[in-house]
Amino acid sequence: MDTTVQTAQRRLIALGYSVGNAGADGILGRATIAALTKFQTDRGLDLQYPGTLGPKTLAALDLDKSPALPPWISLAKTKMGLNEVRDNKALSSFLKSDGVTLGDPAKLPWCGDFVETCIAVSLPREPMIANPYWALNWLKFGVEVPKDQPVMGAIGAAERNGGGHVFFVVGQDTNYYHALGGNQSNSVSIVKMDKGRVRGLRFPSTYPMPSDVLPYTTFNGQISVNEA
Repeated sequence: MDTTVQTAQRRLIALGYSVGNAGADGILGRATIAALTKFQTDRGLDLQYPGTLGPKTLAALDLDKSPALPPWISLAKTKMGLNEVRDNKALSSFLKSDGVTLGDPAKLPWCGDFVETCIAVSLPREPMIANPYWALNWLKFGVEVPKDQPVMGAIGAAERNGGGHVFFVVGQDTNYYHALGGNQSNSVSIVKMDKGRVRGLRFPSTYPMPSDVLPYTTFNGQISVNEA
């Protein structure tokens, strides 16, 4: 599998091009070549060999730039600090902004609602799982990310007594993922999530997955022990 091809395939899918039934498999097959050729034609690229991946095509796909924050992370960060009681009106309004919501965040566990809203608003083409409000259902979302190779914006699903918790990975150290999520101390916040609690990591299928694994960094946030 070629990771450059796979990243290009994910970008093409996000832009509305079909790369075949196999999806982003990292193989430069006929369907992917056809999608590349159509994209290159649509963008008016002057190429000696249409259907190939070179600097001009990577630039047109916005894959030649330094990694930027995934759009759902940028959106989530704008909601940092919102509290389910103090900021109930603003938080509820955001959770409804994609057209659906679980309900009052002051009365219901809303971590899944927060993750679902960020994804749905940022990536309207992304297939959504059934019942995204149940945290462990996110183990069926998108594509798998190896737990020992977390990338910026991966979605983590952790176990807790009586249910689960879902969050975005924005960093890591030896023992913890740095978790940006909702319903963490009743707010949108970043906490340290014990890697041993996490069942799996996922990533949207319609957005290019970062090629770089998150480095170990120091974060002095609190350790999350209960997200009920």
